[in-house]
Amino acid sequence: MKELHSVVCIKPVPDQRFWDKISLDPKTQTLRRAGIPVALGPLDLNALEEALRIKESRGGKVTVVSMGPPGTEEILEWAIVLGADEAVLLSDRAFAGADTLATAYVLASGIKKLGDVDLVFLGNESLDGSTGQVGPQVAEFLGMSHLTHITKIDLTGDNKLEAKFRIEFGSIDVEVKTPVVIAVDKEINEPRLANIWGAVWAQERKINCWSINDVEVDRDKLGLSGSPTQVAGVTTIELKRKGEMLTGEPADIARQLVKKLQTDKVLPEA
Repeated sequence: MKELHSVVCIKPVPDQRFWDKISLDPKTQTLRRAGIPVALGPLDLNALEEALRIKESRGGKVTVVSMGPPGTEEILEWAIVLGADEAVLLSDRAFAGADTLATAYVLASGIKKLGDVDLVFLGNESLDGSTGQVGPQVAEFLGMSHLTHITKIDLTGDNKLEAKFRIEFGSIDVEVKTPVVIAVDKEINEPRLANIWGAVWAQERKINCWSINDVEVDRDKLGLSGSPTQVAGVTTIELKRKGEMLTGEPADIARQLVKKLQTDKVLPEA
């Protein structure tokens, strides 16, 4: 059977342990991420795992692609440790401040440069934005079909696969021809753990860094200025809570609690 070239798009997201250190630039309405470590998003791991499983069953290779600032190399290195064959980082100041459309445009430009691609995998949504828009947008720029919320994939031929995607209260089975862009949900697999041989493998692989001069792009479609979606304003919501101590015997406390909940219309009157 035909060996397949799978591309996995991964996004550097702020490490969850440092979210309390993230601030907002009041002028650009974008997040200040300087000094915040990046991590590989959970669904990106599922996307990478599915691509690796296909490589192991059908042969071929897995290329990881990401758009991000210098320093993103570390999550690409981790993808190689897990089993990816090569990695590409699209990094340039001109890409900064991009919304989902501008991001998808750059990712698609990088994928086009790679050449013959059969499958493009992404997590269905990122940990920080959670829009679910990048997968379909990448597919549109590439002129490929796309599937979202995918929980199962079965390859049925050299250029055909069956997939199951999640909908509210159920799922739908579909058949699609490659090339195709696939956005996966966490139910699709259980990501593997790294092993020592992956660390050795990573030492032999080079991360390719491509700037604006290495891909064919329209500069007017890049970064903050090329993003049709921008944050108009951000409001901090203060949550205030009042605590009240109930005292007495357990049965008395229970009666007091029920009475208060009924007064506040949380429970119906007896």
